[in-house]
Amino acid sequence: MLTRHATQSLTEQLAERFAERIRARLLAPGTRLPSVRECARQQGVSAYTVVAAYDQLLAQGLVEARRQRGFFVRDLSTRAPVAEALSRTSTGASAAAASVLGESPLPSGSHVNAAALIRGMFHQASTKPQPGSGVLPPDWLETTFMPAAVRKVTSTRALQDSSLRYGDPMGDAELRRVLAQRLAAINITAVPQQIITTVGATHALDIVSRTLLKPGDPVMVEEPGWSVEFARLDALGMKILPVPRHADGPDLAVMQRYCEVHAPKLFVSVSVFHNPTGYCLTPGSAHRVLQLAAKHDFYVVEDDTYGHIAPEHATRLTVLDGLQRSIYVSGFAKILAPNWRVGFLVAPPRLVEPLLDTKLLATLTTPSLLEKALALCIEQGQLRRHAERVRTRLEAARVRSVKLAQQAGCNFAAEPAGLFGWVDTGVDTDVLAQRMLDQGYLLAPGALFHARRQPSTLMRINFATTQDAAFWKLLAQVLRDSR
Repeated sequence: MLTRHATQSLTEQLAERFAERIRARLLAPGTRLPSVRECARQQGVSAYTVVAAYDQLLAQGLVEARRQRGFFVRDLSTRAPVAEALSRTSTGASAAAASVLGESPLPSGSHVNAAALIRGMFHQASTKPQPGSGVLPPDWLETTFMPAAVRKVTSTRALQDSSLRYGDPMGDAELRRVLAQRLAAINITAVPQQIITTVGATHALDIVSRTLLKPGDPVMVEEPGWSVEFARLDALGMKILPVPRHADGPDLAVMQRYCEVHAPKLFVSVSVFHNPTGYCLTPGSAHRVLQLAAKHDFYVVEDDTYGHIAPEHATRLTVLDGLQRSIYVSGFAKILAPNWRVGFLVAPPRLVEPLLDTKLLATLTTPSLLEKALALCIEQGQLRRHAERVRTRLEAARVRSVKLAQQAGCNFAAEPAGLFGWVDTGVDTDVLAQRMLDQGYLLAPGALFHARRQPSTLMRINFATTQDAAFWKLLAQVLRDSR
């Protein structure tokens, strides 16, 4: 908290607090700072102190003032300011409507939204559980079989052999073999020769984009959605076409219109336990998406990052398509070992060589030692049993978190499922996130999950990290003060 006994004035302390968060990208470009009156009330200082602090931020070029709207974080990158993009659109709904009517979709605007979310993953706001986290808590992932597998693959001649030469460009042969068996369990028929290992699922998505697209190509992406995907495609120069995601799947009418007007080359989808809503695709919607893909000649990339915590019978586009126009992507960071960075993609045979060429240009190969250790964990059934334990634990956590959220006055915008909850707080969650960060809690405000930054009352919570009643008690108090 600000203190009158510090060597810095209250104005300097307040300005420095905001400056640190802006430079660390914990406050993303386009974020609106609290009003002068609201900030003064929150911090227990005078309005004059807040005005002086905001003036310092203006002088440092960290924020900009918009007439009769307030102060907004500036884009510190070399690209066009987020304010310019925001001035061209009012809400995501109007932008989507413009696209459906055939107007050119806007640039993604807040291209560094993802930086705020990713930096938050590595920023330890406090020792408290973090509601905005995108991963399971470390103690949920602790196992004895992972270290044992590593010891086994490094205790023989294999360590030296694997260290002194490049591995197979496709990835460890044994891992690809057991992955093919695991995929068969969820009705995806693929041979090891169709599987390419990657440095995590994000790397797999990047390989696909760089292989199948060129700058300026239109790409359909679900919205709300994973902000890293918006930012990654934007950085590659793609034209992003946001598709509203509903409970049963993507908005098919919007997709149809995009196909007629923009001829997209790719559609990126999270079919199972969609991030951030938790929605799962229905068979009917999946069938229609594949019909559109065949008719309008685009590929579908299915990101199954959360498949390990999903029921095996969950609808997957790749199963229905048989890897004809679909590419399957997954990894093990969410369920087993985030720092191992082992992911993979499964592609139609005709795309394997082009995709492999892209991998070779970027990374040559992937480290085989951890791939060999992972193969052991899968083949011996240890990963399957671990995933079952995590699912059971997550179900209990979800029940508790939902109850606590509702008691705090929040509602769920989507039926709670999977790892994440899509919660409606009734207040601007950008502002709410700033208030909670003061108390040591990092939130994931809804604006982070849109291609164009826009005010939102929604936020994504991690069910595994929101079982602390103290967090919800504090949130309820902040919400009462904000309404």
